[in-house]
Amino acid sequence: MSIKRQQTQSKLSDRWIQENNEFVSKWKNRDVSSRDQNHTISLLSSDFHKLLRKIQGLPPLDDYAQLELCVVYNLCLLSIALSKITEADILLTQTMDRVLQMTGVESLAPSPPWHTVLTSVENREVSSSLWKLLCVQWAIWLANNTLEAIEGLQGEFSSLSTRVQDMTSEARQISSNIPLLLIEPRNLAELLQMCTLITQGAERIHEGRSSEALTCLQAASSLLAPRTLVAYTHLLSGSCLAQTGRPQMALQCFRKAVEIDFLCVCALYQSLLIFRRQGNTQAEIRMLRLLHSTLMLPSTTEAVKTSEQLVSPSVLLRSQTLHNLLSVPPALCVLHSLAQKCVLHSRVSEGVEHYLDLLATIHSEEDRVCSEESHLPRLPELYLEAGTSLLMAKRPADCMTLCDEVITTAAELLPERLVIEESEEGVKSPAMSAEGEQDRVAMLFWTGAAYLLQGHCYCHMQDWKQAVTHYTRCINLLVKVRFKEKGGQPQVPTADMVNEKRPDLQILQRMKALSLAGRGICFAQTDQLQYALRDLQLSLQAFAEFSAVESSKLSPGLECVGAGLWCGEVLWRLNRRREAAAIWEKMLNISIQSVENIPLYLQESQSGPMLDSEELRLRMRELDST
Repeated sequence: MSIKRQQTQSKLSDRWIQENNEFVSKWKNRDVSSRDQNHTISLLSSDFHKLLRKIQGLPPLDDYAQLELCVVYNLCLLSIALSKITEADILLTQTMDRVLQMTGVESLAPSPPWHTVLTSVENREVSSSLWKLLCVQWAIWLANNTLEAIEGLQGEFSSLSTRVQDMTSEARQISSNIPLLLIEPRNLAELLQMCTLITQGAERIHEGRSSEALTCLQAASSLLAPRTLVAYTHLLSGSCLAQTGRPQMALQCFRKAVEIDFLCVCALYQSLLIFRRQGNTQAEIRMLRLLHSTLMLPSTTEAVKTSEQLVSPSVLLRSQTLHNLLSVPPALCVLHSLAQKCVLHSRVSEGVEHYLDLLATIHSEEDRVCSEESHLPRLPELYLEAGTSLLMAKRPADCMTLCDEVITTAAELLPERLVIEESEEGVKSPAMSAEGEQDRVAMLFWTGAAYLLQGHCYCHMQDWKQAVTHYTRCINLLVKVRFKEKGGQPQVPTADMVNEKRPDLQILQRMKALSLAGRGICFAQTDQLQYALRDLQLSLQAFAEFSAVESSKLSPGLECVGAGLWCGEVLWRLNRRREAAAIWEKMLNISIQSVENIPLYLQESQSGPMLDSEELRLRMRELDST
């Protein structure tokens, strides 16, 4: 090669190295506080693409190989940072073909095996750059969750950081004019090793291989890594321990995760789930409150922290299994759960405040709520739940206002008649493919529940006439519903049709029972005893759990027992005292259980005056003594 040609090549090489180094310096000297980091990365990527096209305009030669591979390394990192994993993979494959062309080895596969490429290069500087690109390959496989490929080169990856560091130090001693890199390969290899162990641990947890998962996670916890990743190792260790029936040890791991990274909200959520499984409601409520307040913290600190590194761990940790383990409900869903738990467990005033906060947020932040609405109950249902909490807090006027909103919204969607059909999976309303049919089914139930709650409200205010009116409106809606069993004819639903596969019928029968019971109690308060007895007896027939009591299958809920006691009260006033004593004895001697899977607004037990069980027992004793 002539001296002039060598000089020309040297000048080109120096100029391109300078361009590369300027681009790298531009990234390292950027404004870290800027929120538009992706724009900066896109501009840099464009610059590196132009530089690479200049270099690859020449035939693949050893003279430019180190520079070309370093530029490819930087460009691939930028593509990965932008989540353009396929683009990085294609560029890497094309580069491997050029390397083989330099060595005279013909590529026989679309993607040449790495061991073929590594062993075919004798130039030490080029070999060093190839090992750097192996880091890129590792990152691509990890981002694509191709763990089998990573495990196939585990030996090479294990020695990668040390090998690259040694070669890079030696190259710097020989020449100071070398291409700069956006990320030191050793640092990248350490990050990749940590993320790989975390992903492997998550996959093994999913597969039920707990001991192997713990081994991966213990190895990961000993590595130097960002706090977020160290917290993940403790979080996943806790998930593994919870899976193997060691909840207390799991809680310790979750606590450690939060101590390391206070923004590790998934650890709070997993702790919450353990308390829920244990039935520790007060601890669950405390954790719900803490989780919600953490989710509401501004994320600016986290945004700045993640922007300081080019390749974020979130780009590498893309396993669906890991995503499921790290997932947390949106803040509004957590607030809804908190409100519901408080109301159901005797912390009504707290529950009311949480429900009002929830509704205020929904109305003031519609854009954010739209992204979370699939996780929340529909708005009419939230109104009914909030109304129930207000009624339990002895604020009936506020409850009626929310119920009016539901009734007004549903007025035009109520069907004239409704047939609920049974399919193989359970109960389905008919013509679900017709647009709006499902909404009309739901609206009928919600409107009925709104009238039911308003009836309760008037009972609280002792306005018996208005209470009867609203209970009757609820009943008139519910009698429009028919149930059609597979292959049968539509018929009036009854309590014995209710089972766990028919939740719609369970809700329907419960609303019917509560409205009849409420109206019966109102009639009793106005001495319309025959009407009262009729409604209370119909109410007991409608309660599915009362039918189950008759066949010794189930203990009834509090509302069912209340209806039974009032039925006895009316019989007593009608001078049918033996019948009254018999039903009182039955109701007072059975254990009351909460009814599962029933909406909150159908669990309101304070629908009317309560009877004193001790007074009823005294009457029964006096009757027996006569």
